[in-house]
Amino acid sequence: MNKPLIECVPNISEGRDITKINAIVSVVETVEGVKLLDIDPGKATNRTVITFVGEPAQVIEAAFRLIKKAAELIDMSKHSGEHPRFGATDVCPLVPISGISMEETAVYARQLGERVGKELGIPGYYYENAATEEKRRNLANCRAGEYEGLKEKLANPLWKPDFGPAAFNTTVQRTGALAISARDFLVAYNVNLNSTSTRRANAIAFDIREAGRTVMENGKKVLDENGEPKRISGKLKAVKGIGWYIEEYGIAQISYNLTNISITSMHVAFDETVKAAQERGLRVTGSELIGLIPLQAMLDAGDYFLTKQQRSLGIDDAEKIKIAVKSLGLDELKPFNPKERIIEYVMAKDAPQQLVDLSITAFANETASESMAPGGGSIAATVGALGVSLGTMVANLSAHKAGWDSRWEAFSDWAVKGQAYKKKLLFLVDEDTNSFNKIMEAFRLPKNTTEEKAIRAEAVEKATQYATEIPFQVMETAYQSMEVMKAMMETGLPSSLSDAGVGALCARTAVLGAYFNVRINAKDIKDKEFITSILKKAEMIYHQTLALEKELIDLIDTKI
Repeated sequence: MNKPLIECVPNISEGRDITKINAIVSVVETVEGVKLLDIDPGKATNRTVITFVGEPAQVIEAAFRLIKKAAELIDMSKHSGEHPRFGATDVCPLVPISGISMEETAVYARQLGERVGKELGIPGYYYENAATEEKRRNLANCRAGEYEGLKEKLANPLWKPDFGPAAFNTTVQRTGALAISARDFLVAYNVNLNSTSTRRANAIAFDIREAGRTVMENGKKVLDENGEPKRISGKLKAVKGIGWYIEEYGIAQISYNLTNISITSMHVAFDETVKAAQERGLRVTGSELIGLIPLQAMLDAGDYFLTKQQRSLGIDDAEKIKIAVKSLGLDELKPFNPKERIIEYVMAKDAPQQLVDLSITAFANETASESMAPGGGSIAATVGALGVSLGTMVANLSAHKAGWDSRWEAFSDWAVKGQAYKKKLLFLVDEDTNSFNKIMEAFRLPKNTTEEKAIRAEAVEKATQYATEIPFQVMETAYQSMEVMKAMMETGLPSSLSDAGVGALCARTAVLGAYFNVRINAKDIKDKEFITSILKKAEMIYHQTLALEKELIDLIDTKI
């Protein structure tokens, strides 16, 4: 089971003094096990978004230290900025990433708030999934009146803080208040306009955001039967938005919070904004991502724009990200570096280098060295990945062929399948070597006592079984991938027939090579039932592959 991980995204009310920002951020990395992912300051908003991740207890400690340091260095009585705010650390949302539920994350949010209130004397509110009552779920309600209205708000019994003092004392005058939440992954996303008008930007924001706009007649709000202002809902769910002018860039923007990107994605918000802007005689020139974003959100955006262009979706992740960046104009205001803005890439920065990250020359040299790994299993997986890459190439070329426009989706589907097989086989390149290393680790376990010998024997058995399952997965995947090459031989570009043929031969080599590894590793396994089962399945795939290879060679011979 994965260890529980949560992300913390505190927003501090300082975006101009880099010395203060660095001093506040530096306390995060004083907590062991917490990884700082991003620091995104904004001069016009006078606000910095900080992102870090780790196990819950460590993240809560890091968040507390950050809030404490921000309270020491930021004086809210002297603060000004474009963004709504009411505290030195204005908001501190906790986001469940893996191995932890939203309910469990909310418990940690309340633990943090209780400690902030008691130890730091800072008042605040729980919002979204940590909220204590319905009206406090919405951050805008909790922060209404901002810092300037905080004295009155704290004195209102209806808005008694969830933690900390209900008084605007000398400490609170300096620190302001704080909103803490447990929430879904939120994307802070700004869309750029060819205008300097905040009023026009707001009009578009009201068109799009879920809350929409208040109905006005003769300059007055129209009330419903309950005496509440009537509203016209906006186009998109799970979207908050306002318009503002950013002096730093000299343009107006619509600033969105996409509170659930599975409901409204970044690319849908962008496209709807483009339409709304055009209806008002304005033009969207690009957009800006604040903080980090999950990889899948960028890949989905790439797929969305590729589909609109009637182009194959079966391309590499890096190419999809490039399409997304250019289509959304994410690099208009400043460079967009995926390695610094996509969560998974940032998390992988300090990870050990993998075999698949080596150059071909370095991989060949590593294989040829005295080390026993990488061995035949990793090489078989590599050959399989290269084979299906050729089949995928033919699918992509066929999808882009002039005159075949009506067939692009069918070829795109094959290319997408090919990419999935390629990713699996590339994973197995390193996993085969990892499985061999697990066997070596098991053999290094102590064997001085009867108990130690039993533990060591069990570890060796489990590691050897796993080292047999991995090449079996190579066999399965490489054999299945041959469907891509077969389809391309039958329906793809005639001029690329030989490419698909080479791909099929590579897949066949991967199957046979992995089959040898399954058999030799199985010899050392004690569990006879496991051996019988996996060897029977492996032999079946072996014979199916040889039969399919003959069929495909015959097909090539009839077409050349």
